[in-house]
Amino acid sequence: MVTGIKDTVHAVEAAAVMSLLPARPRMLALGEPTHGEDILLEVRNDLFRQLVEQEGYRTIAIESDCVMGLIVDDYVTSGTGALDEVMERGFSHGFGASAANRELVRWMRAYNEDRPASEHVRFAGFDGPLEMTHVASPRQVLTALHGHLASRVDADLLPCTAEALDRLIGDDARWTNPAAIMDPSQSVGRSADAGELRLLADDLAALLDAQPPPAPASSDDDRARLCARTATGLLRYHSWMADTSPGRLTRLVGIRDAMMAENLLAAAAKGPTLVHAHNAHLQRGKSSMRMGGQRLEWWSAGALAGARLGRDYAFLATAIGTIRHQGVDVPPPDTLEGLLYALPEDRCVVDAPRLAIALGGAWPAHRVSPWFGYAPLDPAHLAEIDGIVFIGDAPTP
Repeated sequence: MVTGIKDTVHAVEAAAVMSLLPARPRMLALGEPTHGEDILLEVRNDLFRQLVEQEGYRTIAIESDCVMGLIVDDYVTSGTGALDEVMERGFSHGFGASAANRELVRWMRAYNEDRPASEHVRFAGFDGPLEMTHVASPRQVLTALHGHLASRVDADLLPCTAEALDRLIGDDARWTNPAAIMDPSQSVGRSADAGELRLLADDLAALLDAQPPPAPASSDDDRARLCARTATGLLRYHSWMADTSPGRLTRLVGIRDAMMAENLLAAAAKGPTLVHAHNAHLQRGKSSMRMGGQRLEWWSAGALAGARLGRDYAFLATAIGTIRHQGVDVPPPDTLEGLLYALPEDRCVVDAPRLAIALGGAWPAHRVSPWFGYAPLDPAHLAEIDGIVFIGDAPTP
């Protein structure tokens, strides 16, 4: 074991996390190295509860569809809907099936039930309405934005009628065609209708920006701004799906994270927020992945939001020792995960800057992942991390 590493280790508690930082950040980002492991979400849930009760945090934002997330927020703040329906309709990427996500939503509703609205905890999805297999139609967000503006401004200020918008959008199936993900010729994103819709979305968003915000702040206005961000980003994404240049996929992953970053900044503007997503979406340095036979590099949502927030952004990366049911066995001792796995603690928070000093420039090897869904921490990013949450072993489901 590296001399002095024990001095960098703390319990996984809110107070210990805050002790690593110069001040309470407005946005505390907690990454994960893979999706679908409830142990990672259970640690997140415990930390969020402590942050709410001890540090005044009021929002959790997760890597899920931002529009679907409104269903969850309605439930936790007002009890709208039934929990089963909320879990089914309020999450993307299959995250609604997670027992830990269900427990998070249940706890948030119970916490809010007897408290005034000013003390409520809030839920936000911050991903775009995007999946690996399809991209959403712009209908929902464009029509909601148009309807909001129609209720606030004179009709002659609107750039189009609701009927014209509906005609341009047409059949939703042409927008959600899964073949368009890898085949640009299948995308509707650069059709004449899509081009006109991009201009209209920009005009609608600009018209919203030209209206004075209500006082006191209105959730309807917040949602309209979410729809405006999402509509312009979604139409931009569809446009680049139709692109045939070599940079197509790089542009797509970059647009996705840029959409995420705007949603994160909107959440941070409301107050202290815990963010949970894949490490690659939250790290300060450039992210990378292989897709379609290409190596893609782009700036993550965390890099973009962190650059704007400065010291109000903190990043905790999560590392894990074993996920045996996925073929991830005991890490080699010369890797970062192997170094942490040798500690007696099964769960801990590691002071990353102090760990870097303790290593004295003798950087661990980068662990090789045996499974596409798991991304080990890259030791080259150690200097960009405020802390590492380490979990020794993921239990077998």
